[in-house]
Amino acid sequence: MNNREENLTAFNRLLNIMDELREKCPWDKKQTNESLRANTIEETYELSEAILNGYQDDIKKELGDLLLHILFYSKIGEEKKMFDIGDVCNAISDKLVFRHPHVFGDNTLETAELVEKSWEQIKMKEKNGNKTILDGVPTSLPSLVKAYRIQDKARNSGFDWNEKRDVWDKVNEEMGELKVEIDKEDEDRMEAEFGDLLFSVVNAARLYQVNPDNALERTNRKFIKRFNYLEKEAKQIGRNLKDMTLAEMEEIWQEAKKEDVD
Repeated sequence: MNNREENLTAFNRLLNIMDELREKCPWDKKQTNESLRANTIEETYELSEAILNGYQDDIKKELGDLLLHILFYSKIGEEKKMFDIGDVCNAISDKLVFRHPHVFGDNTLETAELVEKSWEQIKMKEKNGNKTILDGVPTSLPSLVKAYRIQDKARNSGFDWNEKRDVWDKVNEEMGELKVEIDKEDEDRMEAEFGDLLFSVVNAARLYQVNPDNALERTNRKFIKRFNYLEKEAKQIGRNLKDMTLAEMEEIWQEAKKEDVD
């Protein structure tokens, strides 16, 4: 592993390369914050996938791609005489010091839970900080992730279940309300009740310390592997899935489960 001096040398090398690209490469010269935005989102998802796969070389590569985007935005900010990478680093450093008085000040917080509660209170005291507890949840987050973050922030303010097992009464309540609307065939109300049910299930996952996005992605991957197995086995016996009965497909599906393709 590199030491601090070698890391600084590597970072400075990357800064110089970014300067060269911005000056001499036609593609890099024409990029703007707006043109980079979609690629940045894609790079973030690629990093997320590398983390889920657990491949360290891929994580290193995707971190580099994301770092490049951070430098790109900083370079554009420098050209506009708004900010540069030094300002970005100092801003996050100042924020970290301010939000960790238990590390850089006289406060004492012994648990991660107490740190989280303190974090939300401190953010509301910051200049240009959140005016309400839920202000810090980006509106553009995917709905599943947003639901988790909303509930987690509410928890830090003390708005939470006294006993986590009580959440199942809420899940069952929402399921009952959904069934009522399904029987009525009211599509608008069905959508609303489906949302309430999903929100309560996300809440249950949070209470049991399960990340619902990770859990759902795990199931997505499991389904893909098992469905691919089903498709492959069907081709090997000369069958088309569309022509097979559900019972025939279920038999192969059970084989996929036995193959432990999870």
